[in-house]
Amino acid sequence: MTSTSPPQRRGGGILGRVIQPLILLGVMWIVRVLDDVIPGSWNHLYGIESWTLDGLDGLVLSPALHSGWPHLLSNTVPFLILGVLVALDGIGRFWAITAIIAVIGGLGTWVFTAPGAVTVGASGLVFGYFGYLLVRAFVARSLGHGILYALIAIAVAVLYGSSMLAGIFGAAEGISWQAHLFGAIGGGVAAIVTRPRRGHAHTARAV
Repeated sequence: MTSTSPPQRRGGGILGRVIQPLILLGVMWIVRVLDDVIPGSWNHLYGIESWTLDGLDGLVLSPALHSGWPHLLSNTVPFLILGVLVALDGIGRFWAITAIIAVIGGLGTWVFTAPGAVTVGASGLVFGYFGYLLVRAFVARSLGHGILYALIAIAVAVLYGSSMLAGIFGAAEGISWQAHLFGAIGGGVAAIVTRPRRGHAHTARAV
């Protein structure tokens, strides 16, 4: 006789998933407070410093750093909204997606920014989450999921589309279009790499 195991719940409950981007956002706020209190600047120590090997630690650390409170505040709301939408796919997937975006976005910034320039901020993750949601609509495991993600991507584009395009193509002084562009590319890559596999059957046991 054979029995089929019930589907395993992946990625934790809804509350556990929603908390993940809140944890990361909380780290950003704590770092901003500490950077104000402790003498010196962490941005030049731990940001992405282009074309220097020492600057590569910024791939991991720079998203938690911001040039000031206005910079952090401008990133907070879009990061939280997009981060929660991504985290609903699962806790492990959220952190994997975040890591892929940080590495690809950071490397693109490190290579294509002028040597010695320092880049900090979570906007690369924001653009990465947007890129993830956009591409996710095309690699969903079913038509229903694809339509859902397409609707989410359209809603995000309506709310943030103009600022997204301005962030990538505006090239305003002091704004890293490289981090925005390669963050979005990283999000697209993350959607493909972490996409659910179709036709995955549950494990059956013979007794």
